Amino acid sequence: MKLDHARVLLTGAGGGIGSAMAEALRGAGAAVLGVGRRGGDGPWVRADLATGNGIAAVVGASAAFGSNVVVHAAGVPAFGALGTQSPEQLQHVLQLNLLAPMQLTQALLPQLLAQPRVQLVFVGSALGRIGLPGFSAYGASKAGLHGFAEALRRELADTPVRVQILGPRSTRTGFNDAAVEAYNRATGTTMDTPQVVASALLDLLQSEAAERFIGFPERLGVRLNGVLGARMDGSFARHRRSLSSPHTGVPA
Repeated sequence: MKLDHARVLLTGAGGGIGSAMAEALRGAGAAVLGVGRRGGDGPWVRADLATGNGIAAVVGASAAFGSNVVVHAAGVPAFGALGTQSPEQLQHVLQLNLLAPMQLTQALLPQLLAQPRVQLVFVGSALGRIGLPGFSAYGASKAGLHGFAEALRRELADTPVRVQILGPRSTRTGFNDAAVEAYNRATGTTMDTPQVVASALLDLLQSEAAERFIGFPERLGVRLNGVLGARMDGSFARHRRSLSSPHTGVPA
């Protein structure tokens, strides 16, 4: 899609990646309707996507705005050994990262199908394709999102709705706290700026490709993990050793 024809509904527009996306989209000529729990710049919907009322508010605003692009960029982090995370944290990350975009998509679908051409972008993660120590809950939420988007892409192949997946790697925003940054330093993991992710979104929208993963070696890792699976387990020993023990709080 030509970006100056895009009317974008952007969830998570107040976050580090989301705000960079909004700025890049507007700079390219797109109109953007932001969604977040707090107010933001330009047209905006204040909504909690974990609630039915929040989803209904977004659906109504999207219809009035005439959205022909939806970008699901809202999400929450979850880092640490599984034993350090509470049941409530596990439920929260799955609710916001997986169930909310599924429910919002379902609610938006009637109006999207009525458009002549629509692009529906799910912002996943390389961690949804590469199981990394310390990101079991977050990775599960993004793996589920990837699976949902992939199946939906095939389900809607004969409709006007083009389903796409954007897979960033670790990004330098407030989403990743000091513990994640220390882990990334210890494991030699590169962190992108939010502007890199925003630029990749623009490329994805214009190319209309099914998927785009960002960064090397993460793109390679996604491919290899899909082929080799368990045979790659030994590649992550450094990541396992860099993760604090769930019981002692010191490196295992």
